Amino acid sequence: MGEERREIIKTAFNTEPSEHPLRILIATDAAREGINLQNYCADLFHFDVPWNPSKMEQRNGRIDRKLQREKIVRCHYFVLPQRSEDRVLDTLVQKTATIQQELGSLSPVIERNIFKLLDKGIRTNEEKALTEAIKIADNINDELVNKGTAIKEELEAIRVQKEKLYEQQTGLENMLRESRQWLGLSEKHFRDALSASLEILGAQPLEPLNQKEAVEDPDSARWLLPALDKQTGADLTWATTIDTLRPERNKGQKIWEWRKATTIRPVVFRDPGSLDGKVVHLHLEHRIVQRLLGRFLSQGFLYNELTRACICFTNDPIPKVIALGRLSLYGERAARLHDEVIAVAAEWIPPEARGKGKLRPLSEGEKKDALQVLEDSLATPAFTKVPESIKERFKNYAARDVEELIPHLEKRAQLMTERANKKLIERGEKEASEMKNLLEEQRNRILKEIQKYQKDNTKDNSKGIQLDLPFMKDFNNDEKRQLEADIRHWNKRITELEKEITSEPIRIQNTYQVKADRVEPVGLVYLWPISN
Repeated sequence: MGEERREIIKTAFNTEPSEHPLRILIATDAAREGINLQNYCADLFHFDVPWNPSKMEQRNGRIDRKLQREKIVRCHYFVLPQRSEDRVLDTLVQKTATIQQELGSLSPVIERNIFKLLDKGIRTNEEKALTEAIKIADNINDELVNKGTAIKEELEAIRVQKEKLYEQQTGLENMLRESRQWLGLSEKHFRDALSASLEILGAQPLEPLNQKEAVEDPDSARWLLPALDKQTGADLTWATTIDTLRPERNKGQKIWEWRKATTIRPVVFRDPGSLDGKVVHLHLEHRIVQRLLGRFLSQGFLYNELTRACICFTNDPIPKVIALGRLSLYGERAARLHDEVIAVAAEWIPPEARGKGKLRPLSEGEKKDALQVLEDSLATPAFTKVPESIKERFKNYAARDVEELIPHLEKRAQLMTERANKKLIERGEKEASEMKNLLEEQRNRILKEIQKYQKDNTKDNSKGIQLDLPFMKDFNNDEKRQLEADIRHWNKRITELEKEITSEPIRIQNTYQVKADRVEPVGLVYLWPISN
């Protein structure tokens, strides 16, 4: 079936049972990966058992995964006592459970060795049964003793590998946290940017579905988007974009009927912890977000000169003025590397009282205080209701104030450009080093894997691939051909990796090199004491 039909069925199966009757899903092996079915399902039946335990584990992974509501996931399979080969199938199933719960993953060689050692299956809990089987193998004959020793060594290597994976996971979590801090990314900023873009379109900003939710936990609250296809005039393309927020369309249902019968689902900005499809989790790659942020970036700072100014009341007794600018740094092919709003603040003095003097910028500490005063004022609705007479008065002052503050804004931009450029270079060097280590680890793993199968470990493959290791007699012709193809691919990949180890770090560093910068004045804010 097509992707659209698959999504409809998947959504129905993940819907709360009281809302949809679809409770039994029959699937071919095509559904063994990339599909989440765990929302209201904890039972899986294998009608057949694949000979590859990895495939079986992929099947079980459709429901045995994060967001599973049940404490116990039940994966069933059929054992037919009249078939002798079912002992082998039973072993495969039990071994798969061992791989999942204890070992993580096994190399094909070790899987084959365990298969020979444990041909009657594992009868107790996974780790204990595996240990006992190896112990029994040590007392059978020299061949199995050697294999048992090899298994123990490789199992220990796998445990070490799992520890490295946990270390990598910790490192990635730290990188994510640092990136969030570096970007200043938060759910609130995300929502505010989308709301600003909606207002640019002439639509209403995001509205909470439930005011209490928005007050208690705005990041997890549900939010409503306006019907953009109805509010943006002749731009009918928004209708298709908004369709991504609707429930799945039924097979054969006309699109106009579907739009009329359905409503736009609420959106959330944090993982809702459910797969029932009642809300849409907005993220940076979502189609709606991409389009709104694209509009915000292109039109949020539309002009190349300062043409916007505002005034608001404050409780601060000293009048102040703040000039805002946008600093943008670009890399290769005009890729935007850095965007930052910079500010310069000064105590405001009427031009007639300045004489030949000019406005003097405040220190960084004083500027932060002024920006906090601005935040407090904007959060107080009464402070934004400034009489027209005051607005008209300051219109006459704005041109001179801009002229006096822009040089300081440009000086500030130059300083921030140097800082940002330094951080970008450091980031590029760090990512380049991490990429080099990653590629070297991949190369070393492949070389180690090749050495297991090749009698001659030299790089000269002119004599062909040697596959005369003792266990190879257990391989059938198809398996040998597959292994030969794998080794040819590994050798090819080794050659590619040698080149990438040199080229990729350089490419990454080049992407962080600043090719151009731009400073645009974008706003002027007067903070006028309400006591005046």
